[in-house]
Amino acid sequence: MAGATSFLSPPLSSPSKPAGGRRLRFRCAAAAGQTGFFTRLGRLIKEKAKSDVEKIFSGFSKTRENLAVVDELLLYWNLAETDRVLDELEEALLVSDFGPKISFKIVDSLRDDIKAGKLKSGTEIKEALKRSVLELLTREGGNSELQLGSRKPAVIMVVGVNGGGKTTSLGKLAHRFKKEGVKVIMAAGDTFRAAATDQLEIWAERTGSEIVLGEGEKVKPQSVLSQAVKRGKEEGFDVVLCDTSGRLHTNYKLMEELIACKKAVGKVIPGAPNEVLLVLDGTTGLNMLQQAREFNEVVGITGFILTKLDGSARGGCVVSVVDELRIPVKFVGVGEGLDDLQPFDAEAFVDAIFS
Repeated sequence: MAGATSFLSPPLSSPSKPAGGRRLRFRCAAAAGQTGFFTRLGRLIKEKAKSDVEKIFSGFSKTRENLAVVDELLLYWNLAETDRVLDELEEALLVSDFGPKISFKIVDSLRDDIKAGKLKSGTEIKEALKRSVLELLTREGGNSELQLGSRKPAVIMVVGVNGGGKTTSLGKLAHRFKKEGVKVIMAAGDTFRAAATDQLEIWAERTGSEIVLGEGEKVKPQSVLSQAVKRGKEEGFDVVLCDTSGRLHTNYKLMEELIACKKAVGKVIPGAPNEVLLVLDGTTGLNMLQQAREFNEVVGITGFILTKLDGSARGGCVVSVVDELRIPVKFVGVGEGLDDLQPFDAEAFVDAIFS
């Protein structure tokens, strides 16, 4: 029947409970209060980034190669060559897609501190450079932990253009949740692309998540999302992950559809979705900013997932997008593996690109 919605459960061979009693711990947290459950979950996922620093380090290797010139410039720095060194440092930042505004701001601040006698060695200049970038990320970006509210289920919408890695990011996000014993249900809201539904079904099976599918040619994505959230609410799921159709930010009709999707889940659970995550392709560098502006204006983005950064020398775009829109980066994609969607950690990022 056209427009129908079906529910699929994972096969019996889906992954078992995580070792070490992790699931029990989260169930106890939930019993103590749903607010505590989601607060702990957001914090735990963020803390896991600190134990995966090596993945972040390797994922930004190409950006680090671009910025290796910084060490060369500062190794034999002396006061007489300040202007030349800072000009070349500025160029290195621009090549890595920090953007003109940020590059000029950082270099001007370094120049002032050098002239004031606050920085007297190459080592001190590099540490000041790292502090400047870290302050931009932490001051402007706000809280990079997932904000999942106080009621179950938490609802996360994932949006973006075609080819950015949206469905894959959603699947990897489900994998992270399931590793912590979280009960996840997916909504296959990308009803325009049959391959996306197939892809999400595979992710549901891989992660042991359940999934709500739209059936028929005329099914509306907002109907699929609404049914998934209703089921999540009625059956005690912890998190509902909502996939949406990829769309160009210039296609206003499709962009308006996202508003309908957001309203649909909000009717089931007032205040939902808790997070609207925009997936951005890191290889596009500063070109992603216009996409981010348009999506934010239409649907209100709460966080970014930056993908494909392992194949890009443009890691500076992380700083640019935070500085431009004052929206935090929540996750970064630094490889093809299941665990390579990493919670964003500003300090680890800065260390990785300037090591």
